[in-house]
Amino acid sequence: MPYLISILISMLCLLSALQPKLQRTRQWPPKVYDSISNPLTKEKIGLGRRLFYDPILSADGSISCASCHSPYNAFAHTDHALSHGIHDSIGKRNAPGLMNLAWQPVFMWDGAIHHLDMQALFPITHPAEMGETLPHVLTKLQKEKSYPEQFAAAYGSDSITGQRLLKALSAFMLTLESRNATYDKVKNGQATFTDQEKAGEDVFIQKCAVCHPPPLFTDYSFSNNGLKPDNKINDPGRSRVSKKNEDSLAFKVPGLRNLSYTYPYMHDGRFQTLQEVLKHYGSLHLQAGLYSKKILDIGEISEKQRVDLQAFLLTLNDESFVKNPAHRHYPKKNEP
Repeated sequence: MPYLISILISMLCLLSALQPKLQRTRQWPPKVYDSISNPLTKEKIGLGRRLFYDPILSADGSISCASCHSPYNAFAHTDHALSHGIHDSIGKRNAPGLMNLAWQPVFMWDGAIHHLDMQALFPITHPAEMGETLPHVLTKLQKEKSYPEQFAAAYGSDSITGQRLLKALSAFMLTLESRNATYDKVKNGQATFTDQEKAGEDVFIQKCAVCHPPPLFTDYSFSNNGLKPDNKINDPGRSRVSKKNEDSLAFKVPGLRNLSYTYPYMHDGRFQTLQEVLKHYGSLHLQAGLYSKKILDIGEISEKQRVDLQAFLLTLNDESFVKNPAHRHYPKKNEP
């Protein structure tokens, strides 16, 4: 009996030693955004939220950030494949969902922007999106009586600068964290997968996780995923930024959270459904033209695997994120 007790104690000690490691595997990686240089306050977040929904940032007062990044679609858009701007302009790319941006090291489908504080400047000044200039935006904000007051509440003075505007937008976007999906509840021991979802996770780990590792479900690398180029759009992808031939038609690997809300899919929005996406990847057999820094051999995906895989991907939906009232615009009397 003492011998059995000794064995039992040893096993308990071993499990205790393993427990911290198991917990660490469920933890998220450190955030890359430096919040020390941009402390998040209620006032700054409120200012950023108002700016995000205000079409004053566009040249003709018709387009806001939310025009292409709706909270009801996990801050993506679903009514057209490519982004739309002022004067009915049409861009070259699909507007991605905005979430978990504090972990994101680069922005845009081609990685042209390297800091969240600079990201909003691109759509504000792009002629096919908001078509504005930063100095003119600042002039318009200064003429709005309530904006100087709100800047003063956020920063201590009513000076409206480009840096303050961009940091306020960042402050709001940094609150867009999606971490309460069924997947997260399962990994936190609060729920369990169905047999089909578990089978789908097994397929995902085998065929998808090399580019879409959890918990962010992207490694933010750039890959040519075998899509034939759309000659009407003529988008070279990452090579436009890197000037490297091997980066031709390579785009940033997107995160996979909230897929039910962020269709259409791919950089050009060519696929309307997850079934189309999975059929595309199921047709890839280590194609010679498939560019990635990782070895990628997805192989065939059977009909059952596709169904199971889709069931797993749906566990990444975070309904509480989409329905969070703090993410939506409030009437001016309730701001910030």
